[in-house]
Amino acid sequence: MYTANAIRNICLLGHSGSGKSALAESLLYMTGAIDRMGKNADGNTVCDYDPEEIRRNISISASVVPLDYKNARINILDTPGGFDFSGAAMEALRAADAAILVCSAKDGITVGFEKAWKYCQERNMPRFIYISKVDEDNSDYNATFDALREKYGNKIAPVVVPIWDANRKVTGIIDVLNKRAYEMQQLKRVEIEIPEGKEDVVEEFNYALKEAVAETDEELMDKFFAEEPFTYAEMIKGMHQGIKDLSMFPVLCGSGVTCLGSLMLMDHIIDLLPNPVEGNYHKATLADGTTEEFVVSPGGVPSAFVWKTVSDQYGKYSFVKVLSGEITSDTTLVNARTGETEKLGRLYTMCGKKATEVKALSCGDIGAIGKMDKVKTGDTLCDPRKVVSLKQIPYAKPCYSQAISPKAKGQEEKVAAGLARLNEEDPSFTVVNNAETRQMVLSGAGDQHLDVLVAKLKTRFGVDAQLSPAKVAFREKIKKTVEAHGRHKKQTGGSGQFGDVWVRFSPQEETDDLIFDVEVVGGAVPKNFNPAVEKGIQEAILKGPLAGYPMVGLKAVLYDGSYHPVDSNEMAFKLAAILAFKEAMPNAMPTLLEPVGALAVTVPEDYVGDVMGDLSKRRGRPLGMNPDADGNTVIEAEVPMAEMGNYAIDLRAMTQARGSFTLEFVRYEEVPKANQQKIIDEAKNDD
Repeated sequence: MYTANAIRNICLLGHSGSGKSALAESLLYMTGAIDRMGKNADGNTVCDYDPEEIRRNISISASVVPLDYKNARINILDTPGGFDFSGAAMEALRAADAAILVCSAKDGITVGFEKAWKYCQERNMPRFIYISKVDEDNSDYNATFDALREKYGNKIAPVVVPIWDANRKVTGIIDVLNKRAYEMQQLKRVEIEIPEGKEDVVEEFNYALKEAVAETDEELMDKFFAEEPFTYAEMIKGMHQGIKDLSMFPVLCGSGVTCLGSLMLMDHIIDLLPNPVEGNYHKATLADGTTEEFVVSPGGVPSAFVWKTVSDQYGKYSFVKVLSGEITSDTTLVNARTGETEKLGRLYTMCGKKATEVKALSCGDIGAIGKMDKVKTGDTLCDPRKVVSLKQIPYAKPCYSQAISPKAKGQEEKVAAGLARLNEEDPSFTVVNNAETRQMVLSGAGDQHLDVLVAKLKTRFGVDAQLSPAKVAFREKIKKTVEAHGRHKKQTGGSGQFGDVWVRFSPQEETDDLIFDVEVVGGAVPKNFNPAVEKGIQEAILKGPLAGYPMVGLKAVLYDGSYHPVDSNEMAFKLAAILAFKEAMPNAMPTLLEPVGALAVTVPEDYVGDVMGDLSKRRGRPLGMNPDADGNTVIEAEVPMAEMGNYAIDLRAMTQARGSFTLEFVRYEEVPKANQQKIIDEAKNDD
């Protein structure tokens, strides 16, 4: 068991393919946790163990690898770089106290890196930058470093200097702080002499570090101006403070394949990054609804936050970060969300998919609890003496929807049950049964996200499902007042049926609901049949005359009719009303209405023209543009929902994934005449 001071919780963030999982693999190898390194392409890395991750060669969920190094525990949280799986990055950010932003020397600053930086900025999270793949062909450490300096300023502090050979290939690195050089020989780190001509660069960077350190403390500033040397302890203390204050972002580099730079990275993690007690503060809501700062405290009463759930064929694991005190397998805690008391089950530390049972988890550590059936991601488990609820994980709102259905009839319940289980471990998607369109609608971050869910339904729950476009719920309305006669007559021996009505149908704007009125004079239709007439019309408006969509904004007035003293009954008048409706509608200028949404698109200035052009193709009406706090432009528009089915994918393509949007339903509007026939034809084909 490690004390909180000896624990570091670090999440790896960055663009897909930047080398995060390979870096985690090299750290495991260098600490002896594994004896051979796996490769993404071979599907045998520790972090990417899910069958879908192996099949696709990408990370889909966050995984934990604990490293024991120099009497400390480093919990590395490897996150997916794919934008469709950003929910997993949100989870890891809640459990981490610092981040390492991985940036490939081949690709430089990518969209994924920019997003990761923004996530950290929003959370005031201390961070390192690790430039990966420095020894690969076409890599350019200097160009990547210069781009970082240009974008993020002088807070970008290099703590390594790469060593190049004659072909500009990185063969080793120099530790700027300790002025020592290393290279890798057969996956072993070997110290070498600092190459000739590199001394000046090392001195220059070392001086820059001292300057940054001097700014963290007045005494050190005086010492710096007096040109007195700093001790090693002063340098470490000053850098630690600068990183915590976000006035310094150290840059390291290396290779996940050769393990170059991996040991230096771990040394710097332990020396410079905050432990859980110094990490991000949390806001807690108390039982009475007030909020207070939550202090991570090894001596406090036990509490833990559930930041991730795995619910697979091996069982259910609730991943927790212990935020105060210590938990053991017989600790009893209260779930702040439900108020129920939970006796903890077996405790584990996780390394990828491998669970190792432990007796206890100490404050600041990350582990998992088995078989907590009623516990969900985002729950706070706490001591009954102090029940607090920590802020939920801020998943992005799902923006891409498709209808999901089983390939074989009768398996709808299996699909729904499988999605409910998958939702336990991925709360970033939603499932809604749309009664109107009779579709189960699955919404997530993008097409790849939904594709993975469909694949998991098959592999885990044995149900074949398919995706199709989600239908739009149109409406129908009339534009002209008409009068119509409906007569239902069956009088052929025995008790007959007779109902006879005259109804005036007119458009009305006040409400979408049917307004029914009676203007019958002299008892032409007895009052006791009025409810039957209304019921008939209520039934009829469920299917409009054009495409069978519900009718809105209709007023129906029963103004005349006749009855038979013996053969008239409620059913006869209900059927007569339906006949009057059917006769009236074709002459009442029926029209289609479509749902219109309020759209807000946030994009960098460079993409505004493309987005505006695309909106006009979607029949969008721009309402205005405003700058936001990050220097982006927010375009506001109203746009028909029917045109927005693939917008999440199209916007990503248009803006290199830098754009985001929200879309909220506002009202129904008439569909332009030119577009109506296509909708009517499609509705008839569906029937």
